Amino acid sequence: MDIVKIIGLTKKFGDFTAVENIDLTIKEGEIYGLLGPNGAGKSTIINMICGLITTTKGSIEILVDNKKNSNSAKRNIGVVPQDIAVYEDLTCYENVKFFASLYGIKGKELNKKVIEALEFVGLEGNAKSFPASFSGGMKRRLNIACAIAHTPKLLIMDEPTVGIDPQSRNHILESVVKLNKLGCTIIYTTHYMEEIEAISTMISIIDHGKVIVSGTKEELKAIVTDKNTVEVTVIDGKVIKEEQLKEIKGVTDVFVNENKIKIDSLKEINNLDKIILYFTDNSIPIRNIENKVPDLETVFLTLTGRKLRD
Repeated sequence: MDIVKIIGLTKKFGDFTAVENIDLTIKEGEIYGLLGPNGAGKSTIINMICGLITTTKGSIEILVDNKKNSNSAKRNIGVVPQDIAVYEDLTCYENVKFFASLYGIKGKELNKKVIEALEFVGLEGNAKSFPASFSGGMKRRLNIACAIAHTPKLLIMDEPTVGIDPQSRNHILESVVKLNKLGCTIIYTTHYMEEIEAISTMISIIDHGKVIVSGTKEELKAIVTDKNTVEVTVIDGKVIKEEQLKEIKGVTDVFVNENKIKIDSLKEINNLDKIILYFTDNSIPIRNIENKVPDLETVFLTLTGRKLRD
């Protein structure tokens, strides 16, 4: 089932085009990552999905419980905005209670859902505390609790880990995966490549308001290389005979840099055993061997000509 379907989405602010002719389909059960640098248009897309700003052109269909753009669909959406949106003069518990009550939850059910949300983000011990005393990471986790207390089927998270410590970041990423396993579909925007690589099941790389490419991690990485690369670390690279390694079936290039040997092979040929045999037959001890695969940073650099954080 398609949870969100976007066709030809465009947003202009005067003469500036923030988002240009984007097509996206988010299916039920996905963690859909929108990856791109700051200013790429990710937050503008999110704001249009949430109805916070109008579209210039194109359509957005939100389908939850098979009801398109209905009040039922809106009740099943949770949003974690890029800017922390909590009331510092309300306690942690009161913040979550307020946002959950906006979805019509009342009485004992409301109290139960507030406690469950705080437990989920690890803030149950801070229920009576005021967020003014919280670290940035704790405020981010409270933000998430406010967005999930009504148990949404679609959760939209816009740069939820900006400016927080590594421990809080890991907690949030673990929470995203756990929510997804509980049946929540998630749209996750970030400019942190390692986050998208860790959690996303589908990815769109966005730059200058356009979708450059979409697919799974494996599909995106396959775009930029038709080779496998093995890096072998030895005691002394001077004893390596490059031409002998190149005689191995499938090997296309060999690069020796001091004690590290990088060996490129055709992807469709599995020759790792032959490569290892070269070293053992020539009595060259292997200190380390690693299969090098391209990361999403490499994909972005290849497709756009610039680094993700430029």
